[in-house]
Amino acid sequence: MRRTAVALILAILSSVALADQFVGQASVIDGDTLEMHGVRIRLWGIDAPESSQLCRGEDSLQYRCGAQAANDLDAFIARRPVNCVPVSLDPYGRTVATCSVAGRDLGEWLVRNGLALDWPQYSKGRYREAQREAERTGQGLWKGSYVEPWLYRACIRASGKPSACSDDANAHP
Repeated sequence: MRRTAVALILAILSSVALADQFVGQASVIDGDTLEMHGVRIRLWGIDAPESSQLCRGEDSLQYRCGAQAANDLDAFIARRPVNCVPVSLDPYGRTVATCSVAGRDLGEWLVRNGLALDWPQYSKGRYREAQREAERTGQGLWKGSYVEPWLYRACIRASGKPSACSDDANAHP
């Protein structure tokens, strides 16, 4: 009975949380997460490297690619108003949304600049062409090697260390 009541309350709250779009100044939490009006917003359809994740640049040296994604996103937003249209809630209670600044889709911008990957499991390929262009022109992650963020997180959950999880046999050259 209690589970049913909790599920019902969550369903009601999620429909309220998804009813309106968010517009305002956003804080960048990481390369694919914003906070606006006290609400965590996960960008829909993409996955950016985690803050602790390391990638290798064209010089083969490691750099904090997750931190770079967050910093570059923050610089692109540049305190301009962000418009987010909610799509769903994720398992962590974050609002999943498509967000834009001055009409530019932030997910598309991140992928096109090689700062995040199209996550076809969720995007159904919406950002596929932007990713192909980033790869073709050697933008961001595509300059060197990286581990997909979803594989990095799985490695960390299995008690891996950031440096070991960032470099493995699954790294993309």
